[in-house]
Amino acid sequence: MKTSHTFSILFWINTSRSTDGNAELFARITVNGKRANIGLKRKIPINQWDTLTKKVKGNSTHVKEINHHVNKVQARLYEIYQELKYNNELITAQLIKAKFNGEDENSKTLQDIIEYHKGKIERTLTAGTIRNFGITENYINRFLQKKLKTNDIYLKQLNYKFISDFETFLSGFYPAGHPKALGHNTVMKHIQRLRKIITLAFHLEWIEKDPFKRWKSTFEPSQREFLSAYELSNLETYDFQIDRLDKVRDLFIFSCYTGISYSDIIKLNKDNIITGIDGSKWIMTKRQKTGNSVKIPLLEKAEILINKYKNHPVTEVSNTLLPILTNEKINFYLKEIAVAVGIKKNLTFHMARHTFATTVTLSNGVPIETVSKLLGHSKIATTQIYARVLDKKISEDMNTLRSKLSKLIDKSRTFS
Repeated sequence: MKTSHTFSILFWINTSRSTDGNAELFARITVNGKRANIGLKRKIPINQWDTLTKKVKGNSTHVKEINHHVNKVQARLYEIYQELKYNNELITAQLIKAKFNGEDENSKTLQDIIEYHKGKIERTLTAGTIRNFGITENYINRFLQKKLKTNDIYLKQLNYKFISDFETFLSGFYPAGHPKALGHNTVMKHIQRLRKIITLAFHLEWIEKDPFKRWKSTFEPSQREFLSAYELSNLETYDFQIDRLDKVRDLFIFSCYTGISYSDIIKLNKDNIITGIDGSKWIMTKRQKTGNSVKIPLLEKAEILINKYKNHPVTEVSNTLLPILTNEKINFYLKEIAVAVGIKKNLTFHMARHTFATTVTLSNGVPIETVSKLLGHSKIATTQIYARVLDKKISEDMNTLRSKLSKLIDKSRTFS
């Protein structure tokens, strides 16, 4: 059933706020008795305004320009009304005004969806993820300013070329203090975050077409470094005379034997120690990054470190299981530790998690399903990034296979 509307357009000047005999020109839209005024950014001499024809009197070029503008505004307002009516949409004076001023959803901009997305993730994602989105937003703004010479664009202007140009911009960007441009996988991560923001705009129906429809991210295989059993042993047994290096080594080793990340280790306290199903001590915690709960049986070397700092002044103050240092300091000191121990790899704290997944667990026959649980992953595919199968493990598995096949061959010969 169609709804009937009363619709009218009236042009008028606001004489109550006139200055020097000039008053601002307005268009008044009335729909079903409800009004909305639109300022037309024109000032009219009061004595030249014809209240009957709603036009400016005179034949000058300026007068003709204003009257032509009035005609265009009237035609545009009527066009908007007809479009809404034809599409059987809600018709209000405020909605017509919004469409006239370009304030409807078709005029949403990239900055609009960035702000909306920022508010949406504020309380749903971890601090680290929010920070990463913030970095991506900074790159988007740099791209807009440097390459497009603007601060914002309409969402409807986004297309495949925009994404391709953004990729090119990132690939050639040198962060302050870095000797190299952003790596390929880093570039892909930023584009993935942009994609999530734009996908949100698509689902909100702020854009009609998804500009990422034909886009495919490409990631280069990355080699995740970890310590070998030999390197891990050297690190464990090295005698550090400097207290700060000793503490950092202990934190790193603890992660090597638990798989717990830095952000989760610094939050551990005695309440996280529980008695497991086997009657031994376990650590129960929740990963800050994903929110996934993890239960990890304590290996002897990890338990020794907990006991080392039990009733220790540094842990009594912080009420934690282990000493607390900032992630920046830990990674800085690890470089010093690597030199002292003779480790040639780029030693970072996250390498301890890789070491747990490979050298400590997988290479010792722990099934990848179990490793996945211990690391707090929801997908084994994620674990496979961390837990590379070592050449040694492949060799051992193949030797086991050879032995089995050899026995079968010998057995067949016996019965032949």
